[in-house]
Amino acid sequence: MPVPPPRTDAPAPPPGTRVRLDQGARRFGALLVGGAPARAVRLGPGGLALLADGGFELDGSPARAALAEQLVGAGLAAYDTEASDRTVPTEGPEPVDDVLVVVPAYERAAGVERLLDALGAAAPVLVVDDASPDPSALRAAAARHDAEVLRLPTNLGPAGARNAGLAEARRRGAAFVLFVDSDVVVGPDALARLRRCFLDPRLALAAPRIGPLEEAGSALARYEAVASSLDRGPRSATVAPGAPVAYVPSAVLLARVEALGDGFDETLPVGEDVDLVWRLHAAGWRVRYDAGASARHDHRVRLRDWAGRRADYGRSAGALADRHGDLVAPAVLAPLGVLEVGALLWQRPAGAVLAGAGAVEIARRLAARLGGDADARRAAVTLVALAGWMNVEQLAAALLRHHWPLTVLGLATSRRVRRLVAVAAAVDTLAAWARQQPDLDPATYALLRRLDDLSYGYGVWRGAVATRSGAALLPAWRKA
Repeated sequence: MPVPPPRTDAPAPPPGTRVRLDQGARRFGALLVGGAPARAVRLGPGGLALLADGGFELDGSPARAALAEQLVGAGLAAYDTEASDRTVPTEGPEPVDDVLVVVPAYERAAGVERLLDALGAAAPVLVVDDASPDPSALRAAAARHDAEVLRLPTNLGPAGARNAGLAEARRRGAAFVLFVDSDVVVGPDALARLRRCFLDPRLALAAPRIGPLEEAGSALARYEAVASSLDRGPRSATVAPGAPVAYVPSAVLLARVEALGDGFDETLPVGEDVDLVWRLHAAGWRVRYDAGASARHDHRVRLRDWAGRRADYGRSAGALADRHGDLVAPAVLAPLGVLEVGALLWQRPAGAVLAGAGAVEIARRLAARLGGDADARRAAVTLVALAGWMNVEQLAAALLRHHWPLTVLGLATSRRVRRLVAVAAAVDTLAAWARQQPDLDPATYALLRRLDDLSYGYGVWRGAVATRSGAALLPAWRKA
């Protein structure tokens, strides 16, 4: 399903718009490293001066506009949604008169009512009734909030219902559409903030951080409060395949109507959001995750439902691999990764020495490519160290998550595999614990994390069988 490329004549952000460095960008003197995918940009004296305090304002000059587009396009910076010098009001909910809110719903009248209560009169709302058996409750909830209802004659699923809403937004001439699922709560402040992201003329989608409706409750509810697949983390970021934030969920998405083409792929029961994000990226559009905008989701916290949903997410990998190749690969290997993984599997001192020597050589070559000066050497050492940790995380995920059926076979036959799995589980659990800081005792958290891995990995293998392809289980290879 193709999407149109961005317009070449789209108006640039107005003077006064502030450009700020991305939270994931790292400075090494004149070198700026980060982005999606990762890259390095060497700044000249003018760029260094402009970015001395982490950002600069557009003033109408071509030089600043060009630098802004270079940095934003590389994922190293973003147009600031919080800058004080804006052309829109800064206090209270901002008027959003070019957005149609589309709520796909199959029954769930109580959830729709809760959402409409939170949104208030921020924007017109269209509830797409996906052929609910009894439409009366949805109609009544919508009527109490002056929302319209579009009833579909047959059930199309969430992707089809969103597409029906998209078609209606296009018919009405709305410039933007906010897709919000009926089990989500989002308010006018988040909508206004997401709308400001579209100062970027090449931005197709913007998504908020999604937290839980309730953080307390059962152990599973407390686990899901910090480990939900819908929560893309505390840092705002450019979204792209292979980046730290590789996709954003369709539970809440603000989209530029002209960018979407035919919208979501209705043949995908799960993963249609990942597919759309990656198609937009391939067409030249940008996607933004704004962690400063927040929404809340009614998480599934019954064990059977929760595990089934995790398996569904894993199952989507097979269909996504058919469409997007190795972008869905569970690991990305480069020469350093091969050396490190080999050393970990070998479990001999010679392997560690070989991997260390390889890391030194790769850092030396990378420093030369980056310019060969002190800044380049510091950047190279940091990047190689980060890549090394990523390789450890990838190996742990392969053993415990994506390829656990093979791991089980290894556990039964090899002491070396048992030793490696024990270390991988400990390292993975401790790293995730430190990152997520759950309100759980360590044993319970470790158990739920392993159940999470088992459920997702089961889904990946099930999807591979369904598509008759192991592409979603194979690593991708990169030269550097």
